[in-house]
Amino acid sequence: MSNPIRWPAEAIWQAIDPLLPGFSVEILPEIDSTNTELMRRARQGRHDPVLLVAERQTAGRGRLGRPWHSGASQAGVLPALTFSLGLPLAPRDWSGLSLAVGSCAAEQLQPQLPPPDSGAPRLLLKWPNDLWLHDGRKLGGILLETASHGGASSRYLVVGMGINILAPAADGLSVPAAGLQDLAAHWRAEQALEQLALPLVQTLQRFAEQGFAAFAQRFAQRDLLNGRQVRLSDGQHGQACGVAADGALRVHTSAGMQHISSSEVSVRPTS
Repeated sequence: MSNPIRWPAEAIWQAIDPLLPGFSVEILPEIDSTNTELMRRARQGRHDPVLLVAERQTAGRGRLGRPWHSGASQAGVLPALTFSLGLPLAPRDWSGLSLAVGSCAAEQLQPQLPPPDSGAPRLLLKWPNDLWLHDGRKLGGILLETASHGGASSRYLVVGMGINILAPAADGLSVPAAGLQDLAAHWRAEQALEQLALPLVQTLQRFAEQGFAAFAQRFAQRDLLNGRQVRLSDGQHGQACGVAADGALRVHTSAGMQHISSSEVSVRPTS
């Protein structure tokens, strides 16, 4: 790129350090995967709160081990925002955490959800961890991983996000892709990071205190699958009926209502 990215690292640090003493922000030009790096550190006993941002990932990862793809930079615009936030967390119940994180991200990137009949792009959430536009294109994803830390309830949590700024080419992608600039032309990676960082920390701290119940209604407002026919990777078909109190996906199948909570099951809308 002709000009370096001017990341708002100092502003982010000033906003978050009072909430997470010892917090740091690291910006790297390239790494294999920000999640992989923070998990490596955690296994070495390094559990400090940190926001790790990479301008390029060579081995980005998504859910179920899928690779994370991003396009080439255009006119000095970074094609995607990729970062991981690591911090110790001890919620009473971990259920529904990815839905809470997704709700936070969607609300920060599109604070006002346009009405369904407006014709404007609508940023929705596809259970359990993806940001999609209403037209079926994927904007980004969330990868949560944990490592041992302290007592039985406390873990070192790594929240990874990959969000397209520019829509990558569809070649080799199982789902069509979208970019933040499909929502508004002004979006840049550095702006999106500043918009997300503090609310994400606040969301995690609130989740630790109140659990998924504090976010259930917010997720429901952006639930892409609710009321739609879906296909599960285990071969089942049915109609998605929102999520349960623990964040499990409710699917009405020929065998009755199923609660899908396994991280090994993927879901695709068919209507």
